[in-house]
Amino acid sequence: MPHRQASIEIGLNAVIVSVAGGMPQIVHVNDADDRALDSLPFGPFDPIHHRTFEIGLRSWVENQTALRLGYVEQLYTFGDRGRHRVSGDEGPHVVSVGYLALTRQTPGSESMLARHNSAWRSWYDYFPWEDWRTGRPALLDREILPALDSWAHDPPGAGEAPKPLSRSERIRLAFGTGSTSWDEERALERYELLYEAGLVLEARRDGRPAALARETLPFLGPAMRFDHRRVLATAISRLRGKLKYRPVIFELMPETFTLTALQNSVEAISGRHLHKQNFRRLVENADLVEPTGATSTATGGRPAALFRFRHQLMSERPAPGLRVGGR
Repeated sequence: MPHRQASIEIGLNAVIVSVAGGMPQIVHVNDADDRALDSLPFGPFDPIHHRTFEIGLRSWVENQTALRLGYVEQLYTFGDRGRHRVSGDEGPHVVSVGYLALTRQTPGSESMLARHNSAWRSWYDYFPWEDWRTGRPALLDREILPALDSWAHDPPGAGEAPKPLSRSERIRLAFGTGSTSWDEERALERYELLYEAGLVLEARRDGRPAALARETLPFLGPAMRFDHRRVLATAISRLRGKLKYRPVIFELMPETFTLTALQNSVEAISGRHLHKQNFRRLVENADLVEPTGATSTATGGRPAALFRFRHQLMSERPAPGLRVGGR
């Protein structure tokens, strides 16, 4: 029997983030093969036409969504075996290079995306347990933690690789149980635990034993195509961490803005409620913004001062971010 050589295809994924209506939103593409599934903008890397991965990514995103990206950074390479394969599939194994892109929504962007079978959607639709702005999500204590606690006491599955920490310890660190506090940057760890415990739809679709052993699954947000929800969780963790040491939040803001609008955007990304006076003191001490001298009455209340980002800050110190803490 002749030996078959595995073929590999390099794909490019984009998590395109904006903030609108007080929500962190991402672009999702309606799956041509399965309209019930959302996917991230995705396309193969073509080395003949694209000199770099980033050039290829920008080209694919523009073709799929008509959006032109501004800030872009590489996230991670996703190459787990089976990530794009189905039973009996003999196609190439797809290794995907994920990217985080930040943009500002402009008038007409929704209709433009709609013409390309794409749309904006809150990332909290996919990760409802990550939004703590109005308090601890009830879903955690009602569904997630009891199911994880039960799974933590189950014996390891056949062939399960040993890990340095027990299941209970990993749950405690990721979900902030016991004496551990919630860390918004652990979004990826939380999703991976839910997948491993068989609590998300992707785990059942992928044939994971822990999911197949369950009679029913709690609804923990809609599934995405392939491992795109894991890619999105990676982007959430990266962006939440980056807020604290780089001024990336201003990539999501208009040229001028009120401090209230800035706070709402930081809260939307971090999933945390921030005390108004503490936030303003933080912004002032970090010297991130400067007044424009103009005001806005967009909120309908008293005129609010308009500010802009101090671009010269980038040459003044190496890590100008917003070190937001807990509630």
